[in-house]
Amino acid sequence: MIEFLDPRAASGTPIEAYDLGIDVRQGAVDIGLLANGFPDSVRFLDRVEEVLAAQLPAARFHRYDKGDPTSVVPDPMLEAIVAECRAVVAAYGH
Repeated sequence: MIEFLDPRAASGTPIEAYDLGIDVRQGAVDIGLLANGFPDSVRFLDRVEEVLAAQLPAARFHRYDKGDPTSVVPDPMLEAIVAECRAVVAAYGH
């Protein structure tokens, strides 16, 4: 007889529901896509936008690329993101 053992442990942390801070299904929403400057982070966000656009046809996308993975988002870019977007997806590619 063969016995199979499941190596996964029971979760030690209770599962908590995650609610978005905005309702993305109630019309147009501006979503920022921020590439961190690593190779392929822009390409990855191309695909993220494609998938999100299929699920949220009224969404408008704003693209940002900080260009240098070793730096923080410059203040002018951060101000633009805050002014233009209700949600942001940041990509950390390699």
